[in-house]
Amino acid sequence: MTRNDDPDFWMRARRHLIRYGGTFAPVIIERAEGSFVYDADGRKILDFTSGQMSAILGHGHPEIAAVVAQHVGQLDHLFSGMLTRPVVDLATELARLAPGALERVLLLTTGAEANEAALRMAKLATGGWEVVSFAQSWHGMTAGAASATYSAGRKGYGPAPTGSFAIPAPNAYRPVFEKDGVPDWRTELDYAFALIDRQSTGNLAAFLAELILSSGGIIDLPPGYLAALKDKCVARGMLLILDEAQTGIGRTGLMFACERDGVIPDVLTLSKTLGAGLPLAAVLTTPEIEDRCHERGFLFYTTHVSDPLPAAVGLKVLEIVARDGLVAQADERGAQLAARLRALQQRFACIGDLRGRGLLQGVEIVSDRATKSPAPELGDAITRRCLEFGLSMNIVQLPGMGGVFRIAPPLNATADEIDLGVDILERALEACL
Repeated sequence: MTRNDDPDFWMRARRHLIRYGGTFAPVIIERAEGSFVYDADGRKILDFTSGQMSAILGHGHPEIAAVVAQHVGQLDHLFSGMLTRPVVDLATELARLAPGALERVLLLTTGAEANEAALRMAKLATGGWEVVSFAQSWHGMTAGAASATYSAGRKGYGPAPTGSFAIPAPNAYRPVFEKDGVPDWRTELDYAFALIDRQSTGNLAAFLAELILSSGGIIDLPPGYLAALKDKCVARGMLLILDEAQTGIGRTGLMFACERDGVIPDVLTLSKTLGAGLPLAAVLTTPEIEDRCHERGFLFYTTHVSDPLPAAVGLKVLEIVARDGLVAQADERGAQLAARLRALQQRFACIGDLRGRGLLQGVEIVSDRATKSPAPELGDAITRRCLEFGLSMNIVQLPGMGGVFRIAPPLNATADEIDLGVDILERALEACL
């Protein structure tokens, strides 16, 4: 019998854990190293999502472990009104790397917390309270971030704050507007904001956007869209907040995904990738906005704001990414991954669409390419087969689209590991069809 079937473990899990979404994989993970996790039988499982899309240096990176060990024993947590060198040093380095004048930094723990702080700043700076985001968005589970999250989790929790609006994301594979057979995102965006203008009370504060909507099915904003969105915000006195929780720190082949479009947001939030799997998040904004918020009494005093241990980890992450050329490597490995996936698409008619950038790519599974009909049972079966064959895959099932595999290996994954992952996916497809 496999040790993963430990009846006592699963009995206690069922009895004592609050279920927080989805189902648990039927394995007990005992350790993790590099691009792999190891189950109770000692079996290697290739982690093709970097944990929760976060471990961009793989698991158990020795330099990260050394930083954690040092700061646990020397300088881990302080009164929030005290400052340390790691905090100021990380803020300085983020300000150096960030585009434009995003020079003021707030260090927090999670992406939801960073988005919460960003929304509070936007409301305070503009005097408005209305927030717009994409209908397939995911920005977090705290109150403000959850009110701007539309891909899941809205039913049963009562009304969202007044002024929570959504517009459709520009899905090129399933476009709402077309012109001469080509997706027409400009008309869609114009129409969406015409509806926002009709609903707004004149108190628009911010648009909160992911560059690639991950939980929304790896929907990549097309070139030109971000600039047009920024223009819509400027015309209405709104701030543009970009949530780069998953796209920041090199994953798309650029340090920040917004660099492709040459668009500088008013506020940028980072999380997941900044801590390489450890809880660290950041809010970056301009001196002008920060000064205005400070003058108006901005308050975001939390238990773990400006903690030195995660700040030291973030500094080491940025050092390793730069030293090892991992931004360029993500671009190179991403091209390899895309080529392998295109070859699979030629073989398997259930692969309806491929999309994404760098090492954040999506594979949409459908039952019929002509109709693009969803195939949720097939997607789930492929996921189970992948795990059986030694590959951890993550699929999101959303209304109106096929199940989408989110593929996000570590930035330092080897070429052989990329090939191994696609080889196992191919084997799982063969077994399910």
